[in-house]
Amino acid sequence: MAASAAPCYLGWDFSTQQLKVIAIDEQLRVIYEDNIHFDKDLPEFGTHCGVHVHSNKLTVTSPVLMWVKALDMILEKMKSSGFNFSHVRAFSGAGQQHGSVYWKEGASQILNNLSPDLPLHQLLKGCFSVSDSPVWMDSSTTTQCLSLEKAVGGAQHLANISGSRACERFTGNQIAKIYSQNPEVYAQTERISVVSSFAASLFLSAYAPIDYCDGSGMNLLQICDKIWSTACLNACAPGLEEKLGPVVPSSSILGSVSPYYIQRYGFSPDCKVVAFTGDNPASLAGMKLEEGDIAISLGTSDTLFLWIKEPTPALEGHIFCNPVDSQAYMALLCFKNGSLIRERIRDGCASGSWDEFSKALKCTVVGNDGNLGFYFDVIEITPEAVGIHRFNRDNNKVPDFPKEVEIRALIEGQFMAKRIHAEKLGYKIMPRTRILATGGASYNKEILQVLSDVFSAPVYTIDTANSACLGCAYRAIHGLVAETSVSLAEVVKLAPEPKLVVTPTVGADQIYQPLLKRYAELEQKVLYSPISSHRAE
Repeated sequence: MAASAAPCYLGWDFSTQQLKVIAIDEQLRVIYEDNIHFDKDLPEFGTHCGVHVHSNKLTVTSPVLMWVKALDMILEKMKSSGFNFSHVRAFSGAGQQHGSVYWKEGASQILNNLSPDLPLHQLLKGCFSVSDSPVWMDSSTTTQCLSLEKAVGGAQHLANISGSRACERFTGNQIAKIYSQNPEVYAQTERISVVSSFAASLFLSAYAPIDYCDGSGMNLLQICDKIWSTACLNACAPGLEEKLGPVVPSSSILGSVSPYYIQRYGFSPDCKVVAFTGDNPASLAGMKLEEGDIAISLGTSDTLFLWIKEPTPALEGHIFCNPVDSQAYMALLCFKNGSLIRERIRDGCASGSWDEFSKALKCTVVGNDGNLGFYFDVIEITPEAVGIHRFNRDNNKVPDFPKEVEIRALIEGQFMAKRIHAEKLGYKIMPRTRILATGGASYNKEILQVLSDVFSAPVYTIDTANSACLGCAYRAIHGLVAETSVSLAEVVKLAPEPKLVVTPTVGADQIYQPLLKRYAELEQKVLYSPISSHRAE
């Protein structure tokens, strides 16, 4: 589908399994979208789900040149379809968070002098000191995580500095592993990018800085001061600050698109490149979250995105700089036991029927007569616990509940845990708070009613099929006006509004306040270990 003659904006998403692009017009309507699926469209790289899982099952990487070649392919597809690049005023993009790219000494010279006669993957094939980039699925750096926490005075102190305790997938620990195992490779590296800044570098034909938001997923950035932490850098590798380069606000204009794209594809010389960021932060922009809002993705794992003004970093969850408001923060909480445990309880207690499951939620009372449950088929991240634990109204452990009570205990327990841990990170429910629900369970109105009651806030649903891409197209428009203090909310007011599904039941708040306190106290009794062991998340 070709773009019209009017100005347009692009959003890119270099995600785990594919490269996606969306174009929107000035009315924020999607006028073009396309993707390159790594496994299917680039079989020569031999990836499965976009990655290589190594024999130890802990090391997970992706070939850098696969990402470069995917960009060549998608730009050629756009050109063949008649897409008019000259109408693109600005673009931004997202990359899978935490992944890292290692540019070899001399790569900047090659990057600065690209010939428009050749595709990028041929021009850049000798530019990387590490050909297979560590990605977010990697969990091979436990030793480095423990060293980093020890070097800065413990896990909580590291969380206070960087927004998170040491995480195996976070970039700083991946860099530390490369330095310790291959010091000569580290020495030959002149620049280290995260996936988002790597992608922006391709478009600038020069090294792009890392933005504040993606920088806060590295265990290296002081999130309050928005500068690299000397203590964290020194704990990971020598000379690291020089290799990382500067950090910049997420709405920064990095420059104009490079001559390579002007000559090869017909981009306008005035087309601006707005800082690229991580895929989760880009989704926050795509869902148009505002202060006090929560987005909950109810999938295989359940994920919470929170807009926070005054964060209190904890050992669970992550605090990042906010991608659309440099004075605010976003928090991310992940819960492993999501849809699979909901489906197992549905099969056991509702004859495999979501209709029966919904009826059970309807016919049981708000607060479940004080019966509370913890349902962890696999070891949970938030909190670190495993197993099924049921408590009656007197806080006595019981072996089972009636089927309807079991269903409500599961759903109420899942949402109470989410509220408790969100508030631990500094989240505050406000009068204007909205909950934006996505994922499979967001189609179940009765589940959403419990969510609304527990959080005492209205629940909306939103189409998030391409939220990271869309968020980056929105951020591209915002980047052009951000320095004039115009908010993203103002820029995207024409975008489709989320749909209101349910509002809180009258009186539910009074029931859940004491239950939330009880749930938090009981949670301490079911923890896997009182001293949280270090593990891959």
